[in-house]
Amino acid sequence: MEFWLSFLPIIIYALIIIILVVGIILVIRSIKTVKKVEKVVDNVNDKVESLDEVFNVIDFTTDKIASFTDKVVDGVTGLFGKVFLSKKKDNKEDTDE
Repeated sequence: MEFWLSFLPIIIYALIIIILVVGIILVIRSIKTVKKVEKVVDNVNDKVESLDEVFNVIDFTTDKIASFTDKVVDGVTGLFGKVFLSKKKDNKEDTDE
């Protein structure tokens, strides 16, 4: 029994030391991994920022095209509205007289 009382604490302390060393190694590896990921994210961020001007030009162009098409559609609908409304008004005036 005395053997177990002296031997068990030694085994427990050895296991605690092993767990502590493994934990320290895992933390160091995770720090290295986070640094590598940070470099990759910075690289991707720089590349996206370099393309930002291209996206701004595309956005500006699509806005202008949309504005132009809106004006054309408004003009065409106004023209059709005038043609059909004037015929209806002429028909109503003729029937009123």
